[in-house]
Amino acid sequence: MIRVLLADDEAMIRAGVTAILAAGPDIEVVAQAADGREAVDLARAHRPDVALLDIRMPRLDGLAAAEEIVRTLPGTAVAMLTTFSEDAYVARALGGGATGFLLKSGDPHELIAGIRAVADGAAFLSPRVARQVIDGYGPRRLVRGAEARARVTVLTPREREVLGLVGAGLSNPEIAARLHLVEGTVKAYVSAVLDRLEVKNRVQAAVVAYEAGLVADDGEATAATA
Repeated sequence: MIRVLLADDEAMIRAGVTAILAAGPDIEVVAQAADGREAVDLARAHRPDVALLDIRMPRLDGLAAAEEIVRTLPGTAVAMLTTFSEDAYVARALGGGATGFLLKSGDPHELIAGIRAVADGAAFLSPRVARQVIDGYGPRRLVRGAEARARVTVLTPREREVLGLVGAGLSNPEIAARLHLVEGTVKAYVSAVLDRLEVKNRVQAAVVAYEAGLVADDGEATAATA
């Protein structure tokens, strides 16, 4: 079972999200919080696989709560569930270590898929948020592409291949199957990629993969080049 902590200051939202997640037979909401401080305390008490946090909450907002959970509970993945997709929120959430960013206006199946993805160690962004991340660089996009291509030169061809698959949204088991490797080897490659690129998580690595051209516009990984 994927054990989930749900934090939202609106009881109706918590009830609705809990009902949606109950449709996934492998997902269980083990604790609910009404504010960010309570979310951090309950995360420490229950050690959930995923903390699903609203952004705007009293006492401690969801972004600050996410940063604290990521810092103190490395075994808990963090995903944001919010009405707001402003660039500043997305940037801070991903920069703080969240690996999922979902919108309350999204499809219920998207929510379940997102929980499963981040619990499995992959990244998951609402399609609307993903488009912002990929295309939201404005006039610096070409510069960022050149910078990203320079950054990935420190990787071996196999590491660039793994990075492209991370950027395409594949989990470690999926990458292992695609490359005919054992999952432990994939985990080692992913860890090495994060260290070499000096990024905190798979979402940040995926952004580098997109900027460097290792992921095609259709979401498929491109061939790694030396």
